[in-house]
Amino acid sequence: MERSVWTERMLKRLETSQEQTVWYSLWDKVWQPDNLAQAVLGVIVNRGSAGVDGQTTQQLSMDWTRQQEQLQQELRSGRYRPQPARRAWIPKLGSAELRPLGIPAVRDRVVQTALRAVLEPIFEREFAEQSYGFRPGRGSLQALQRVESLLLSGHTWVVDADLKSYFDTIPHPPLLQLIGQRVKDGKVMELLERYLKAGVMASAKEWQPSPQGTPQGAVISPL
Repeated sequence: MERSVWTERMLKRLETSQEQTVWYSLWDKVWQPDNLAQAVLGVIVNRGSAGVDGQTTQQLSMDWTRQQEQLQQELRSGRYRPQPARRAWIPKLGSAELRPLGIPAVRDRVVQTALRAVLEPIFEREFAEQSYGFRPGRGSLQALQRVESLLLSGHTWVVDADLKSYFDTIPHPPLLQLIGQRVKDGKVMELLERYLKAGVMASAKEWQPSPQGTPQGAVISPL
């Protein structure tokens, strides 16, 4: 997906970028037709539940050309506004508690996927080498291979730690400040803030604000 968003000049700069490198003109990459088309395809392939508007990925696949063009026009004109996420609860592994999910509308997942394609290469190069979760080309298999190599080298201890309700309690101002150290495009930052502040629909008629946290279930949240 990088190649459809990042020009050769940008990729060259990205390869030599340092932690203090900032990026100013990214907005047009978000609504670039190739980027949106790949985002639509990714959302259709991943399937998933409908959001608050009831639209399914199957409906998107039947009408994706028109919806892609509509999203592009809304993004270019500044009319696009994300909808609240739909609240759902799922069992929490190893606990009697339930985990809250925030399921964005299908069209919002498309835009989030397109946005992630623009932002992910910038921050991916800064993440820890021993980090494997929610990263392109990495997953549980690579993590297990790392564990095996550590075992073979003589390591015998495992530390299991968890930050309680981490996604639900991320403070917005520091998060945006940290992203803003690298991303200086005001429209991109505004869109990120809109996602954070969109809130959730706890029921068909009950909207709840989201003063902190980022929805588990949103495409952009793991990044």
